Amino acid sequence: MRSKQTLAITGATGFVGGHLLNLAVRAGFPVRALTRSMQDDRPNVTWVRGALDNPASLNVLCTGADVVIHIAGVVNAPTREGFEAGNVAGTLAVIEASKAAGCQRFIHVSSLAATMPKLSAYGDSKAKAEKIVASSGLDWTVIRPPAVYGPGDKEMLDIFKVAKLGFVPLPPNADGRLSAIHVDDLSHALMSIIPEHDVLTTATFEVDDGKTGGWTQASFAKAIGWAVGKQIKPIATPKWILDLGARTDRLIRRDRAKLSADRVSYFCHDDWTVNPAKRLPPQLWTPQIETRQGLKDTADWYRQNDWL
Repeated sequence: MRSKQTLAITGATGFVGGHLLNLAVRAGFPVRALTRSMQDDRPNVTWVRGALDNPASLNVLCTGADVVIHIAGVVNAPTREGFEAGNVAGTLAVIEASKAAGCQRFIHVSSLAATMPKLSAYGDSKAKAEKIVASSGLDWTVIRPPAVYGPGDKEMLDIFKVAKLGFVPLPPNADGRLSAIHVDDLSHALMSIIPEHDVLTTATFEVDDGKTGGWTQASFAKAIGWAVGKQIKPIATPKWILDLGARTDRLIRRDRAKLSADRVSYFCHDDWTVNPAKRLPPQLWTPQIETRQGLKDTADWYRQNDWL
């Protein structure tokens, strides 16, 4: 029997990467995982101290790996340069380390924001990273997730907290649509594309919860309200108020601000649904977690861990 392939994972200590790491270890894959800080020993996991801006550590990470799964990146930054450094230069550095180590299979976690690069510095940086991957000469696959939620997520936490108050601020168009996916479904999708497969080579896919047409902003907000036990009132918010909120959040939380001017820009776009033609082949992967229940399980996790 052929032994399991060795995986090299960037972002393994983050939200998506942490869930993927747990899944890969349970499935018996040897994992080499990049980390900035000391981690507890784990069976089948080799921790590699380093970062995306440390080429030597990336070379160590990729040496001996069969598949590189690049998840690490910057989702929020106060400047365009922050996104460029984390998502563009960081991706190029991992690509170069993969090639130097002779690792041919490369899985890149991008974002649906890459489909609209003019809307935000974040989306622009993810689109540039995709171009770097596409020109790498490796056996690559790009996965574009939409809004990702689940236990341990800090990016959507503020929305759950506000929903407890009985309302959720929405973009100017409350009928605008979005797609979403639970972090466990995304992790299983990534696991499903590890094996070499003709349909996966040099291809980009978009994954979601399978809901036809996605969610309206209002219906998704109501689903979060239901998850926290509140009948909430979705409130369409003018862009100028969101811009003011972003400036206020920046003043209060500084570099930890979640509502940035860059986020307001793509938050106000009225269609963040996946392209059904770009979904993964159903014989390889289909989503398993119904979103309303997934949101409730997430809210329960937040409560149990005193995040709410």
